[in-house]
Amino acid sequence: MSTERVLRAGLCGIGLEAYWGQFAGLKGRLDGYVEQVAVQLTRPGIEVVNLGLIDTPARSNAAGHRCRREDIDVLFLYVTTYALSNTVLPLVQRAGVPVIVLNLQPEAAIDYNAFNGLLDRTAMTGEWLAFCSACPAPEIANVLLRAKIPFHQVTGMLEEAESWREIEEWLAAARVRSALASARLGLMGHYYSGMLDIMTDVTQVSVTFGTHVELMEVDELTRYAPRPAIAMWSGKLRTFKRHSIFSRIARPKNCSTRRARRWPSTPWLRATIWTRSLTTTRVPAMRSMRTR
Repeated sequence: MSTERVLRAGLCGIGLEAYWGQFAGLKGRLDGYVEQVAVQLTRPGIEVVNLGLIDTPARSNAAGHRCRREDIDVLFLYVTTYALSNTVLPLVQRAGVPVIVLNLQPEAAIDYNAFNGLLDRTAMTGEWLAFCSACPAPEIANVLLRAKIPFHQVTGMLEEAESWREIEEWLAAARVRSALASARLGLMGHYYSGMLDIMTDVTQVSVTFGTHVELMEVDELTRYAPRPAIAMWSGKLRTFKRHSIFSRIARPKNCSTRRARRWPSTPWLRATIWTRSLTTTRVPAMRSMRTR
């Protein structure tokens, strides 16, 4: 069973409530664009929390609280048409997650032949507003910068491959950030005190990524690993002896037959046993010489 955490991506479109009564069909059209983005964001491992079209400061405030309840990891802010910056700020402040501003036009340009054929000036304005995602982008950027809220922006078209390639990269980054925030890392051993440039500040790892770091010693690690069966040990020893060049190194003369059966094939272990063997045979002799 996979234990990978599902990424929860918040999505909202922003607009202006004053437009809906003036321009027939505009809100429904923009709702459709938001739904189109939601469908393209959704896939295995990513759950989209669609907040809909946010068009007033009060709805923005409520959407921000919903972001916190839904525990989202990243917020995609789709600028569908002109919107006031005071509609954006409450949402982003309360969400408290990385923000990606989507400045995506529905098409490369307005169909001016059809546009100029419209006899109703109100209808012409409504059509223009459907392509007006770039209009509030500088205003929104200005407010977020002044509020010291980091954000990134994707500019392009709604169905443009290049725009979605960039969005996919931000999704991948959000998944990495989410995985690190829920990760538990074990740190075994100690840093070499001479090379200060490669030492990691474990506190900063937790502060930056939200990762829990467990400081461990090698003997503690053995509690988490199952003890292998005797047959497995024997099989591995035979493999080491068959393939290791160290298996041809002679064992010490003072190594007993019982110890020889356990004689390791790695030089550092041999050196350890050999040193202990020499110590146990020579130290008593040295002590006896002093007593004389």
